[in-house]
Formats: sequence, C-alpha cells, structure tokens
Amino acid sequence: MVLLVWALLVTLPLLWAVVSSLKTDAEIFDSPWSLPATPRFDNWARAWAEASIGRYLLNTVVVVGGALVLTMLFGALVAYCLARYPFPGNRVIYYTLVAGMLFPVFLALVPLFFVVDQLGMLGTYHGLILVYAAYALPFTVFFLHAFFRTLPTAVAEAAFLDGCSHAAVFFRIMLPMARPGLVSVGIFNFLGLWNQYLLPLVLNPDPDRYVLAQGLAFLAVSQGYRSDWSGLFAGLVIAILPVLVAYILFQRQIRDGLTAGAVR
Repeated sequence: MVLLVWALLVTLPLLWAVVSSLKTDAEIFDSPWSLPATPRFDNWARAWAEASIGRYLLNTVVVVGGALVLTMLFGALVAYCLARYPFPGNRVIYYTLVAGMLFPVFLALVPLFFVVDQLGMLGTYHGLILVYAAYALPFTVFFLHAFFRTLPTAVAEAAFLDGCSHAAVFFRIMLPMARPGLVSVGIFNFLGLWNQYLLPLVLNPDPDRYVLAQGLAFLAVSQGYRSDWSGLFAGLVIAILPVLVAYILFQRQIRDGLTAGAVR
C-alpha cells in the first residue's frame, strides 16, 4: 500500500506535466485535470526553437557527457587502486574522499567561484565539466570501491601469471567484470549532474552556455510574464525525457549493480 501511494505521488505529477504540455493556456487554467481537446504538439516545437530549449539541451549534453567520461575513468581508477592495492595512506585517501560526500556544496561556492575565475574558466564548458567531475568523484569512488572488493582475485592473479601488466588487468579484465557497477554509478551520476542547478548558476553566467536547469529557470520567469504556460510545460517535459528514457533503458542494470555490489 505504501509503495502504491509512493508510485502515485511520483507518477501523477509527471503525467499531469505531459498532459499540460499538450494543452492551450486557457485549457491549463480552465480545466487543469482534463485531457486536451486537441493535442498541441506545436507547444513542444515552440519551446524547442523560440525558448532555446534545444540549445540548452545541447549544452547540457556536452557538459554532462564530458563530466561523466572524466568521472567514470578517474573514479574507476582511484576506486580500483584503493580497493586492490594496500599502501601507506590508503585509508586516509579513501576516507577523505568519503568525507567529501558529506560536505555541503553551497559552502564551497564562493571559493570555487574565485578559483574558476582566476583560472580563466568561468562561463566555459571545460570549467563546468571539471567542476562537475570533481563534484561526482567522491560518490563514484565510494560506490565502486565496494564493488571492486567483491570481484574475485583469482582471475587477476591468473592474468598476472600470463604476463599481463597492471594496466592491462584493469582495462581488459576488471573493468568488464565491473560493468554492472559502472552502469549503476554512471546512471546515478547522470541523474545528479543532469539536474544540477546550483553549480552552473554560480559558475556559468553566459546565457549562450546555459544548461537545462538554468534555461528552465529563465524560461519560468520569461514565459510566466508572457503567460505562455503551455510552452513552459513543454520545455519541462523535454528536459525530463532524457532522464526518463535513461532510467527505463538501464533499470535492470541499476538493480543488478546494486545487488552485486552489496553481496561479498
């Protein structure tokens, strides 16, 4: 019963937003809970072109895609080394990264702004990509560290006996074996970075490089004054669709990765 109520609380607002994006402004206010008399798919076209949702979406894909590549590569490398190679300071590095998950990001915004500005990366794609990657790295290491510890050591030892280097064992053996965990943490990072608003709000002041969260906030203000609520709902649905599609496609891998990483 609790799960049913939770499913309704999550699903109904999403369905209402989709239905509202296909209505006229008059229908949204006069009959907010009814189906549209005639679906208005031109709302989506207007939001994509006139409200610049297409440009915001492309900016988000560039930033989140670049950040995911860096996060998954360096996160997997760090997690593997911390999980499989004992060395002095191993636990210190690990717990320092874990502590980074507990640090509220808004406390670092002011010094982060000055650091990025002094590096000449304020309002740039690469500046935002590096900050996103650093933001997601602690969780990635924490998640994959536990996953790499569950992988059998016999396979790696056999590869070393056959003459494989440490890099070859990692890229050719351990990474493929860790695929469920990589997919799981990749989806979690994708969801978190896709919906990120605070970091780009401070570090990305250029309107031409706005990501979706910034673009939707700007659209909510501008479309609200223009009373184009149907266009606002259409832009919101366009922003939700990539996340929804990613979860639907990879939900089984997420579940398998969580359960595999939890059992030793």
